[in-house]
Amino acid sequence: MFLYMVTAGNFIDTNETNTETENGVKTETEVTAAEANATPAATETETSSAKMVEMGTMTASWYGPGFHGRTTANGEVYDQMALTAAHKDLPFGTMLLVTNPRNGRSAFVRINDRGPYIDGRDLDLSQGTAAALKMIKRGVIEVKVEEVILPIKFSPSLSSR
Repeated sequence: MFLYMVTAGNFIDTNETNTETENGVKTETEVTAAEANATPAATETETSSAKMVEMGTMTASWYGPGFHGRTTANGEVYDQMALTAAHKDLPFGTMLLVTNPRNGRSAFVRINDRGPYIDGRDLDLSQGTAAALKMIKRGVIEVKVEEVILPIKFSPSLSSR
């Protein structure tokens, strides 16, 4: 199964594979995000569409160089260029569509860490996400946030690339 979700040149590509196990079939879905050089001809899905739940606006900052390679709160190795984010209490693995309302740029991120620990901030975005949203120089901005509920389940790899 392939699922493409496109926004402002960014997309998530899911690739589902089935493997035999002792107890039956194990389904694994790989989710990757990349800059799209070309717009896919159409959205392809074999199941229903992703559901988007508006969460309103949040104050977002970004973090990167000082944390790159360290372990995140969910046990992953932090990759400052991955499309991830920290939130104080959203469940790990929550997928969000984060939009910079100043320029309309959006990125899909996955919650894999806790924070930010500065009063008044709601999300700490990875450097890669901040670059995608064109907010590096500003440092802190208000963003529109939507939760993405996928029609499939996935489990991200805990290793860095």
